[in-house]
Amino acid sequence: MNKFAWAACALILSAHAPALAQTVPAQTAPAGQTALPAADRGLFTAQDLFGMEVASDAQISPDGSRIAYVRQTADIMTDQMRPTIWLIDVKTGQHSPLVASAGSHRQPRWSPDGTRLSYISNAEGGAPQLFVRWMASGESVRVTNLPNTPSSISWSPNGEQLAYSVLVPGDKPKIGSPLAKPEGAKWAPPLEIIDTVSYRSDGQGYLKPGFRHVFVVGAQGGGARQLTHGDFNHGGGLSWSADSRTLYLSANRRPDWQREAADSEVFALDVQTGGLTALTSRAGPDNQPVASPDGRRIAYLGYDDKRMGYHNTRLYVMDADGANSRVLTANLDRSVKSPVWSRDGRSVYVAYDDQGRTKVARVSLDGAVTPLIDDLTGDDFGRPYTGGDFTVADDGAIAFTRGTPTRPADVHVLKGGRSTQLTRLNADFLSARRLGEVRRIQVASSHDQRAVESWLTLPADYVEGQRYPLVLEIHGGPFAAYGPHFATDNQLFAAAGYAVLSVNPRGSTSYGDEFANLIHHNYPSNDYDDLISSVDAVIAQGVADPNRLFVTGGSGGGVLTSWIVGKTDRFKAAVVQKPVIDWASFVLTADNPAFFARYWFGEFPWENPEAYWRRSPLSLVGNVKTPTMVVVGDEDYRTPVSESEQYYTALQLRGVPTALVKIPGVGHSLAVRPSQNAARMNAMIEWFERYKDGAPATPAR
Repeated sequence: MNKFAWAACALILSAHAPALAQTVPAQTAPAGQTALPAADRGLFTAQDLFGMEVASDAQISPDGSRIAYVRQTADIMTDQMRPTIWLIDVKTGQHSPLVASAGSHRQPRWSPDGTRLSYISNAEGGAPQLFVRWMASGESVRVTNLPNTPSSISWSPNGEQLAYSVLVPGDKPKIGSPLAKPEGAKWAPPLEIIDTVSYRSDGQGYLKPGFRHVFVVGAQGGGARQLTHGDFNHGGGLSWSADSRTLYLSANRRPDWQREAADSEVFALDVQTGGLTALTSRAGPDNQPVASPDGRRIAYLGYDDKRMGYHNTRLYVMDADGANSRVLTANLDRSVKSPVWSRDGRSVYVAYDDQGRTKVARVSLDGAVTPLIDDLTGDDFGRPYTGGDFTVADDGAIAFTRGTPTRPADVHVLKGGRSTQLTRLNADFLSARRLGEVRRIQVASSHDQRAVESWLTLPADYVEGQRYPLVLEIHGGPFAAYGPHFATDNQLFAAAGYAVLSVNPRGSTSYGDEFANLIHHNYPSNDYDDLISSVDAVIAQGVADPNRLFVTGGSGGGVLTSWIVGKTDRFKAAVVQKPVIDWASFVLTADNPAFFARYWFGEFPWENPEAYWRRSPLSLVGNVKTPTMVVVGDEDYRTPVSESEQYYTALQLRGVPTALVKIPGVGHSLAVRPSQNAARMNAMIEWFERYKDGAPATPAR
């Protein structure tokens, strides 16, 4: 194992066998010569994670002349991706740092006249604050001084105010009275009392008491004014009316909002009086309101809640007073996001995922959908998930982020029907690396002959006609999708000589409502057949060696990995990452208990324990013979650590070769710190190499 990577993250490793050793197999060298390190041979290495950059949040100025975007760069000294804000001249392509001093800087937002730019920064220490930069002078002013980070930043159309939402601290619940501590005494910490349904959140830990409220502050600074109150959270995107007198927001203000969490409404908030008026009332989430430029209409997102595991999110438009609401995307069998009005108010731009690709389209008020851009790319380049950002100028020019199967996201602009790439952040670095080619594959599922799409990453040194070890890498969600995007996990496997198969089995998004809900109250199930059919297709194509198959996946992919090894022994080794093993324990310990049981099962564990057990991978652990490593972040509150620990212990008790890898200080996202991500990948590759010839003959119990 790479000593730097291990030392940098101090993985906690409990193994059934000796400690993990050297990772990527060294290239065989002629007698008397020393094999070159992978980087010297032009292969992508774990150390290269510290050379990566990615573009996100591309914000085009109102006149379309400039784009401010967030440039994230791996910093080897802090072991983090550090965000800075850069500026691009659209006409000349000139590219320069705008806010790049020490600290993290993100969320650039143009003022309506394009003379100023707001952003969030921790440059002055403490909690990140809201700043405004005057573009002509280059001077910046901090306009907030908050104990917590503001979000949902929105400029008023007259440019005089900024709205934001922020957590307002509340009082901790109390039961009983503590004893009076003598002066100077050192006592144990006080009791922690919890009285909310959701009390912790992945990425945040145990939640601080309080509620998110909406404030406005002058664009030149001064005292902020709180506009919303009460024991409810407000936000969901903030949008101003054309006259700067009203803010539109979303909130769930039901008395039972803690147990019915998916029922927010759109509200109009009077900026002067703080009066709230509900504009929607249907059962289901209504959010992301955006006022039209003339102030006559509001576009927003939502759906009729049918208690399904997945719902297509629709685009709606209503009058500014809430009347005449109608759906515009009823005939688009896809979920839409990020609504933006055209300047003339005749259409709304949206993004949506379609067959593993994120697209931008213009939706007219009669519901006609005109696709404009294909293949947006997000800033998560660990695995090939769909994603990406876009913004629209007054003249219709669109700034967006796009990558390729061999490059992370860069900034592009679509103007006058012509798309231009404006950044090439990793061009020099990655051009010196041989990367695995990515091919699209479509197969018919053995279960019902439905079409199942996937992407195959070939080994970096692939030779047509030769067979290679194959890693089946399964996405999480389960309502999510992979696409033809750059992924460091896949390229590290490819550099080690593996082909990698990224499948979108039933339940994946971007293929329509019916395909996603094939796993409604039925997960895992026939998604297993989709995955195995895809593996068989790669074997039939002559790429995969049927005797060297491996499987891994995270979150929902961890569920399916543990399900697979409980149903078949054809994989030589497996790595189960951040799984759910026992659905009954998961729905009562995960960070959204009001959602998972209600929507994914339709009843609680005590009402139908057999339904929970039947779908739990733990029910199949008695069949497992495959050497299986388990990986989890030790602060994961989405699929809690106890799920991984249960599975590891069960495997140990049965005598199945196993190891438990816990990543310190990390939640559900395992790729936050580059050193830890490198060590995780090195450990997985070593695990597969160790068991490439199968498990020892020791019988499992």
